[in-house]
Formats: sequence, C-alpha cells, structure tokens
Amino acid sequence: MILEALSRADRCAALSPGIAAALRYLQSVDLTALPDGKVEIDGPRLIANVARYQTKRPDQAVWESHRKYIDVQYVVTGVERIGYVPLENAPPVQSPYNDAKDVIFYEPGCDSFTLRAGQFAVFYPEDIHAPSLADGEPSPVLKVVMKVLIEG
Repeated sequence: MILEALSRADRCAALSPGIAAALRYLQSVDLTALPDGKVEIDGPRLIANVARYQTKRPDQAVWESHRKYIDVQYVVTGVERIGYVPLENAPPVQSPYNDAKDVIFYEPGCDSFTLRAGQFAVFYPEDIHAPSLADGEPSPVLKVVMKVLIEG
C-alpha cells in the first residue's frame, strides 16, 4: 500500500507503466466535470471509476482485495477513512474470490488511515482495504478509483 499526494505523483510513476498512466490521467483531467460511472481509458488495461457519495460508518465497511487489478484511489474533494490490513494478516474470508468482479470479501479488520482531497492510495493484490468510511461524521466525497490491470 502506498499513500501519497498527487502533487508528488512523479515519485510513484516508476512503479509500473499502468500506475504512471493512471497518475497522468488524474493530473490531466478536470475530475470534477466527470459524470459518475466507469470510463475506459485504455480498454480493460486502465479504467476510471468516478463516484460521488456520502462516507459511511465503520460498521458498514466492506473489506476487499483484488487479484487482476491494482487500485489507485484518489480523493478529489472531501475526506474519508480507509481500512487497511496486509494480506498476510488477513481476517477470515467472508465471500470467496469472484473472478468476474475481481474481488474477495473479508470479515472486518481494524486498522485505518485518512485519505484527504489531493491524496491517493495504491492498493496491490496483497492489500486488503475498506474504502469510503467516515472520518468522524459521514460527509460527501468525490473520488476516482483507477483500476490498473496487472500485466504479465
């Protein structure tokens, strides 16, 4: 898992060509003008999921991980908490891997961090995460999740 400000995205561009492309997209587009929903940037290799929502209480957290895609989660406006646990400390699986949706669901973990407007987090397959949580009272957030296909 990586946490960084978009203003310092150049530090993460060398991680992979897909992550570099995702960060360039986030820096080059007026994200506030995008409608909610899925935008294919480079076919299935790079997808942007745009969402406006109210953060939710921690007891409503959905803990998940992926196998085919890396998530680059960027908060455009607002602030949220994100639950995090490394796969080697995984809580019990709640729902087994769904290949069509590229997701495994887990019982709740307990650690979290704050993601503020202008920051992004990178989640690899070994990073179980629970996004969209309230940092205090539920509040509005605009977030773009870049889905980067793991090549090779």
